[in-house]
Amino acid sequence: MSVTLHTNLGDIKCEIFCDEVPRTAEWSMKWVENHEVSSSNPSRDKSTYDISSYVLALVDKVTWYLVLVGGDMYLMELDEVCEVTGSSRGNNLLQKCKNFLALCSSDYYDGTIFHRNIKGFMIQGGDPTGTGKGGTSIWGKKFNDEIRESLKHNARGMLSMANSGPNTNGSQFFISYAKQPHLNGLYTIFGKVIHGFEVLDLMEKTPTGPGDKPLAEIRLNRVTIHANPLAG
Repeated sequence: MSVTLHTNLGDIKCEIFCDEVPRTAEWSMKWVENHEVSSSNPSRDKSTYDISSYVLALVDKVTWYLVLVGGDMYLMELDEVCEVTGSSRGNNLLQKCKNFLALCSSDYYDGTIFHRNIKGFMIQGGDPTGTGKGGTSIWGKKFNDEIRESLKHNARGMLSMANSGPNTNGSQFFISYAKQPHLNGLYTIFGKVIHGFEVLDLMEKTPTGPGDKPLAEIRLNRVTIHANPLAG
């Protein structure tokens, strides 16, 4: 899964780390558009449930999951996935991606500015108030960190949730300009830049004023969601 951030300086394409989404994510969007999917709840018999088969999809600006149960495909919201499996596994692993993608899909980020820019460190956005004090998750409240030992701030272009302390994630995010090992374990990484590093260069070179706010506005005009990280 990937998204393109269309800014006034150019486009930045980011891969989103939906670790539990299988390779079938590449065709899930077309599958939803061209096939009938049952909306009724499947059997609670876990022996017929294939946990590796659910696919995140965005339909009518709602986040859904395609779930294979006993050979049949069902369309569910995340709570239903967790109910069927009898486990919070899906919720624990997909929460960050669900939040970010759902906000993108609902046009929440459209027209917002990047309000904080520090050369050699990072650029921060995702606050509709433009002050660095606003923004909320799709649940209307802060949600917990999901720190992965396998994901590090070890490269330019890492995409992470911004927070004001442990378990205070909302809608704000930042993109790193360089390796930032001191951030590891403190901020949830949920993606990385795969194209548009020249735009990131332009952002980093933008002069700033008080509060590290760019003197020339850097704006996120809109976001495009792609089913395939390698799609054009």
